[in-house]
Amino acid sequence: MAKLNVNPTRMELSNLKRRLVTAKRGHKLLKDKQDELMRKFIELIKRNKELRVEVEKELSGSFKDFLIASAVMSPQMLEEAVAFPNEKINVDITMKNIMSVYVPIMNFKREMRNEDEGSIYPYGYAQTSSELDDAILKLYNIFTKLLELAEVEKSCQLMADEIEKTRRRVNALEYRTIPDLEVTIKYIRMKLDENERSTITRLMKVKDIINK
Repeated sequence: MAKLNVNPTRMELSNLKRRLVTAKRGHKLLKDKQDELMRKFIELIKRNKELRVEVEKELSGSFKDFLIASAVMSPQMLEEAVAFPNEKINVDITMKNIMSVYVPIMNFKREMRNEDEGSIYPYGYAQTSSELDDAILKLYNIFTKLLELAEVEKSCQLMADEIEKTRRRVNALEYRTIPDLEVTIKYIRMKLDENERSTITRLMKVKDIINK
């Protein structure tokens, strides 16, 4: 706590009182914001953990099938089979405001490259193994979860940054600004009371002199 360098006048006292009211109101609003951000952040962290476990499990299965396919197929045949994907995929990103934090909302935009819109496999079945089919199918099905995981992890990062900024503001108000204002207001009141007592004493002396 430190007294602000201001003149001990009634006008300054009024200004400091208004600043103190504003600081306390701002502290309450920021504290409420911090609590709500923490609540949403914890929800996102839980969702992130669930998604990561699911994604890692399904990716592991897809990689195992792909390794088996690599073992039974020649490298040249495997490369030719997956060289030209049957579908073009882009990511559409929009933003959503959560407690003044703009988090991404990601969605796939899919576009089939050929007329066979019912198939995700960019090859015929004659020279490929069923393990390759399984690997591609599992990877295709996990794309949505992978995108959601990326969305949630980025949201967690942005919200963590905002929580830290809000925490610093709350602490600055709680431990610096508000105590400094209160100390300064108390000091000005004491000075004004002291000046008032001095004025009354002088007036009483002048009155005694006049009476004599």
